[in-house]
Amino acid sequence: MNRGADRLLAVFQLAIGIASLATARLAQHDADMSFASARLVVFVVAGAACLIGALLFLAGLLPGRPNHQAPMFGRAAELQNPGRPGLRRFFLVLPVITVLALLANGVSPWLAHRAGTGEVAAPSEPKTNEPKDIASAPQTPEPATPPATPNAPPGAAPAPPPLAAPPPELAAKPPAPSQPAPPAAPAVPSPPEVAVIPPPTVAPLPPPPPAAPTQPDGHRDAVVWLAVAPDGRSIMSASTDRVIKLWDIGGKQLIRNLGVHKDMARTALYMPDGVSALTGGDDGEIVLRKLADGAVLHVFQAGQNGGVNKLAISPDGKRAVSGHDTGNVIVWDLVNNSVLHVLTGHDWSISAVAVSPDGKQVLSGSIDGTLKLWDIESGKQLRSWHGHEQGTYGAVFTADGHHLVTGSGDLTIKVWDLDGGREVKRFEGHEGTVYALALSADGKRLLSGSLDGTARLWDMETGNQIALFDSQTGPIYAVAFAPDGTVLTGGYDRTIRDWPAAGGDGVVLFAGAPG
Repeated sequence: MNRGADRLLAVFQLAIGIASLATARLAQHDADMSFASARLVVFVVAGAACLIGALLFLAGLLPGRPNHQAPMFGRAAELQNPGRPGLRRFFLVLPVITVLALLANGVSPWLAHRAGTGEVAAPSEPKTNEPKDIASAPQTPEPATPPATPNAPPGAAPAPPPLAAPPPELAAKPPAPSQPAPPAAPAVPSPPEVAVIPPPTVAPLPPPPPAAPTQPDGHRDAVVWLAVAPDGRSIMSASTDRVIKLWDIGGKQLIRNLGVHKDMARTALYMPDGVSALTGGDDGEIVLRKLADGAVLHVFQAGQNGGVNKLAISPDGKRAVSGHDTGNVIVWDLVNNSVLHVLTGHDWSISAVAVSPDGKQVLSGSIDGTLKLWDIESGKQLRSWHGHEQGTYGAVFTADGHHLVTGSGDLTIKVWDLDGGREVKRFEGHEGTVYALALSADGKRLLSGSLDGTARLWDMETGNQIALFDSQTGPIYAVAFAPDGTVLTGGYDRTIRDWPAAGGDGVVLFAGAPG
């Protein structure tokens, strides 16, 4: 939680503390001295504790965890800095309890007054079966709704309330003097009353979407990464089912399972040589594999740095950059199979990394919204700034290397001028965390995937939304451009879908395994 939120909590604690002490002051004048003494002690103690909590929040001594929307798969959430959760929780709950006590203190005299005056609500008119104009109907109090009948079926109309008994004064009123009665008309049996069931007030739920197709060799869990081969013939996908898969685009079939991580797979990237791939996962391993048969060429171990959340490769294939649970960023020498730098400075788990087109700079983003720019060869930090109010989950450099695009849990996509260090453009429209970004080959279109279940295509020049792709099957975690310019998405539903660039319905290119 950021410092701004802690300041608001401090102000809230201060206000509750002052209100509690003021209530304690008023309790000294209560007619019931025993009750007043109890209230005095309770509100003095609560007020003093709230004032202490306000000072602790204001001083930043009760740090919280950063507020982010995107799911951190695997062990990411387990390795966050816990701060002082027990003490912080106490001072978050204390003002709530104090507010309830203050409300109870104010309501109890009112209830006592109502009981002493003996006020009774007037009976309501019995309902008739005739429809009425709600706007012109007399405003009479309605009887309280009785509790629902046990074991009633869902969606059943509530039982009608019982009719009110006549007021006592009417029941005790003596009968009027008898008058000669007219001849009685023959009795006509009245039709039996039919209970009127009101129409449902909630619209029926829409029918569920048709079941997605499945295939035995598909992913068995969410697809969290997509990469298209430089020659455009194949796709690599990574999934939380731990498997890396290689797909044939033209033949629309699985080529092979390229490899399996010991924990959730996060990233799968084609090497510039076109014959190998680099994959990373929550097991803390970065594996260099042959595309031809999946054979392992080398395994890089992150060790104490934790799981590999994100991975990027320099254009010349000599360097790789990985972001980890611990907040560290590692620059790997792929020529000598060694660690070049361990970049420290982030306080929270890394959720985005990107390498500039010239291979000289690295961008890292954290789940607290902080962005850092590094020199890849020296490991020197060039710039650090708070780019988003929540975590950064997608980052791409533009082709000129002077601009950067980031997506976030604050629902925005921002374009940054790296020379001037400022935001120059913002795309808005997503209703959930922007989790993945991809730029078209010509740099004119930006593709974003979000936890709101949609992918969106944007015009980089104007910032306008070009097309919307709604999966209607859950969050989208991965996006890419297909060789023919169409849009590829992967997500919660285990499928890889292909969408027309102009918008419209997508088709399942590669289905997930049966549930």
